[in-house]
Amino acid sequence: MWAWLARFRRRERRPRQHLPDALWQQTLADCHFLQACSAPELTRLRELSALFLEDKEFHGAQGLVITDAMALTIAAQACLPVLHFGPGDQPLRSYDDFVGIVVHPDEVVAQREVVDEHGVVHQYEETLAGEAMHQGPVMLSWRDVTSASSESGYNVVIHEFVHKLDLRDGQADGCPPLPTGFMGLPTARAARSHWLSTLQPAYDAFREAVIKAERFGTEPTWLDPYGAEAIDEFFAVTSEAYFVNRERFGREFGTLLPLFDAYYRPGH
Repeated sequence: MWAWLARFRRRERRPRQHLPDALWQQTLADCHFLQACSAPELTRLRELSALFLEDKEFHGAQGLVITDAMALTIAAQACLPVLHFGPGDQPLRSYDDFVGIVVHPDEVVAQREVVDEHGVVHQYEETLAGEAMHQGPVMLSWRDVTSASSESGYNVVIHEFVHKLDLRDGQADGCPPLPTGFMGLPTARAARSHWLSTLQPAYDAFREAVIKAERFGTEPTWLDPYGAEAIDEFFAVTSEAYFVNRERFGREFGTLLPLFDAYYRPGH
């Protein structure tokens, strides 16, 4: 009985303090794409953002001081993908594998090392606007956080937190864990198969468009070409666009719209 009661209490958890109205209104003004949400959705987003701030720890790197406004800007965007994932604090359980969020003033150059199929070690540098690690912290560049754009479909916060959703099963493969019954499918396995059979052709077409633009000078893709790097990056990049410019996303990726609606807005 006590275990059941503990679960019930957790499900019904509410923020200890409400967010100040002025701070919340400033966040909505700064993240203007949030204004596409309905009034009930904004109320729910505000509640989840307050819970998120209670659960997570923000760390400024290279002397960056994290203000309340900066933290809330990140929190609101991080909570947007999980907004419809259940009552109480249930949506935030998708982010329960980490606590820390490290914010740098600008992009970070990371040293990488990979071993190819012949056993040869290759070292290189990679410039990062953000990074999400399985069971590890999220890193964000504040300059890129403030560069979010509905026109370009770019949003680094959503991108990295979608990676966190993708990594819930330990695999960065472009398919987050899906429930039985997803889109009316009988099993989680069937749901995963449907997801990948829908996402893969869209990724292949996007990758081909990026290659043509880079090699032959055809029209550049609307979304960041980085989405052509791998299917998990494509999932994250297209999810950015889904949330910040749904109308154009629907025109550009019509086959993905029902899929993302079913995942991000279950029951709607």
